[in-house]
Amino acid sequence: MERDVIHELARAIERGDRVVMVTVVDTHRSVPRHAGSKMLVFADGSTRGTIGGGEMEARIIALALESLSDGRPRLTRFELVDPRKGDPGVCGGDVQLYLEPYMPTPTVFIIGCGHVGRAVADLAHWTGFRVVAFDDRSDQVSPDVLPHADVRLHGAITDAIATCPITSDTHVVVLTRNMGLDLEMLPPLLGTGAASIGVMGSDRRWATTRSELERRGVSAEHLDRVRSPIGLELQAETPEEIAIAIIAEIVGSRRGAF
Repeated sequence: MERDVIHELARAIERGDRVVMVTVVDTHRSVPRHAGSKMLVFADGSTRGTIGGGEMEARIIALALESLSDGRPRLTRFELVDPRKGDPGVCGGDVQLYLEPYMPTPTVFIIGCGHVGRAVADLAHWTGFRVVAFDDRSDQVSPDVLPHADVRLHGAITDAIATCPITSDTHVVVLTRNMGLDLEMLPPLLGTGAASIGVMGSDRRWATTRSELERRGVSAEHLDRVRSPIGLELQAETPEEIAIAIIAEIVGSRRGAF
């Protein structure tokens, strides 16, 4: 069973799933499973394998979901002696378990690969993000132009999203060259589960864009997700300085700075 769990973990990591590996690391006296027993807990609460079932397993699933929320491992111990004292079982022993979260590499999904987009791609790569770069123009996403992008896409934004689905670990950075492209690109992006969506441009440009999207039927709830202008206020001017402001904002958001 443990071999099957490990194989499933490898498949989950390859898919980019969030998953916790729960391992029994120590036991004393009578317990349901021996040391080395493993179970996977996925973000939807589903499991593969078992560390004993019953109330103890239910509590472990809850702890695993907390671990997926904050990305931190946990070491916990349960006594299985007296449910009247809150123990999750009556086997007579105790068990120690280690919960290890496996989180997908966070992605920066760049929409628009002009000067700023290329600078963001370089800095995002340097800071450890997976970089997906999209532009409607094929010549803007060549390997020569974007050597540090992990994925390069061009054409229709809907096709790009289908090829590289946007998840809760994806930060979308919209850096298009005009408002018309923002109006085209944003509606399918706003319906995704992206961790954040930021749009480059002035306050006035975003106000005009938002007004037009509202006129076209995009909900206020979706539009409220957008941060524009994107990036921390650093008085940045060059593409490289703007990239620093954008990546700093993403890192700060991920680390809970604001």
